[in-house]
Amino acid sequence: MPLRVLYVDMNAYFASVEQQLQPALRGRPVAVVAAMVDTTCCIAASYEAKRLGIRTGTPVWEAKKCRSLRIVEARPMEYVRIHHQIKRILESCLPVREVHSIDEFSCRLFPAEAHPAVAAKVAGEMKRAIAREYEWIKCSIGIAPNRLLAKVAADAQKPDGLTIFEDADLPRALFRFALDDLPGIGPRMLKRLNRGGILTVEQLCGLGEDQMKRLWGGIVGQRWWHWLRGYDVHEPPTHRATVGHSHVLPPKLRTDEGARGVLIRMIHKVSARLRRLNYWAGRLEIDLSFAFFESGWNASMALGMCQDTQTMIQAFEALWPLRPKFSAPMKVAVTLHELSTDRSASLPLFPAERRRLKLARTMDRLNERFGPDTVYFGAMHESRQTAPTRIAFTQIPELTGWE
Repeated sequence: MPLRVLYVDMNAYFASVEQQLQPALRGRPVAVVAAMVDTTCCIAASYEAKRLGIRTGTPVWEAKKCRSLRIVEARPMEYVRIHHQIKRILESCLPVREVHSIDEFSCRLFPAEAHPAVAAKVAGEMKRAIAREYEWIKCSIGIAPNRLLAKVAADAQKPDGLTIFEDADLPRALFRFALDDLPGIGPRMLKRLNRGGILTVEQLCGLGEDQMKRLWGGIVGQRWWHWLRGYDVHEPPTHRATVGHSHVLPPKLRTDEGARGVLIRMIHKVSARLRRLNYWAGRLEIDLSFAFFESGWNASMALGMCQDTQTMIQAFEALWPLRPKFSAPMKVAVTLHELSTDRSASLPLFPAERRRLKLARTMDRLNERFGPDTVYFGAMHESRQTAPTRIAFTQIPELTGWE
C-alpha cells in the first residue's frame, strides 16, 4: 500500500509559541497556565520543563517547587493567530486536508509523493518553511498509509522528528508502542482490551477481524483491523454529544454574583459556538464546584430546540435560585446537551422565537466583524471581561475581528 497521509504535530505548542514571542524564555523551563493561581494546573510545558518532570496536568503549586520554572499565563488568541499562519506555511508545501486541533494537521500525499524519499523531502521542506518564520517552534511529522498510523508515527519521535511507516514495516513497526499510544484507545478501551487478555500492540495485531469486532462491539473493531495493516478505511462523520465551557474562578469572583456573571458570559460563548457548528441544543446544564467540598451542584432545563442566547439566559435565570448557598463557588461550567444538526432540527415556529434567533445571528455577524463582545445582552455587562477565550483543541476560532 502506498504512503497516503502526512501528519504534522507541533511540539509543546503553547510553550513554544511563548518562547518564540518572548526570547527571554528560550532554553528555559516554561509552563503555561490558564490563570495565575496555584489551584489550577499546567496546560502546556516546554521540553526543558518536561525534563524536570513538569507536564500537562501538573498542579501549579507542585510545579512551583522547581525554582527555575517560568510560569506564564496563556494567550489564546496568539496561539490561534500563529496556528493560522502555520497552516498557510504548510499549504505552501502541500494542501492541508484536515485540521485536527490547534497543533495538529494532516495532509494527503499525491501519488507522485507516495515514494518514501519524495515524502521525506516534502516533510523536510515543511520543517524548513516553519523554521524560516519561527525559529523556536518545531514540529514532528509522521508519514504512513493511513491517518491513524501517520499520527502514531508523528508521536514516535519528539521534538522535531520524522518517522515513516512503510507498508513492508506493518504491523511490526507498531509493536514497540503501548496500547494507549494508539489514538482512540483511552482508559476505558484499554481496560476492555486488558480484560480480554490483550496487553500489547503485538497481541492486538495478532487478532482476527471477528475477534476485533467482538472486542470493540461492532464495525469499529473491523476498521481497526484494517487500519493497523495500513488500509485507508473511510471514517464516517461523528456527531457531537455536547457543547460546553468551564472556568476556574479567580479569587475575586468566588462569590454568588461573580459566579453568576461568569456563567452568563459563558452562555454567550457556548451559544455562539453552537451556531457556528450548525447545531441546536435541547437542554442546558449548569455546574458549580465549591471550595473544600468534593461534591458540587448541577441542574438542567429543557430548551426545546434552541440556538438563541436569550432563551438560554432565561433558562439559566430559572435555575440559578435553586443553587446551594453554603460555600463560595470555585469553578463553573455550562453544557448544552441533546444536540441536533441543522438538517434534523425543526425551525422555530413562533414569531418571537424567530426574532430571537435572528437577533442572535445578527450579534454573531457584528462580533465577527468588529471583535468579540462588540454587542451583547445587558445581563453580561459587568462580566464581559471574565471567562476569557480558552482553546478548545478541536475548535479553532477564525481570526475575523482580531486581525
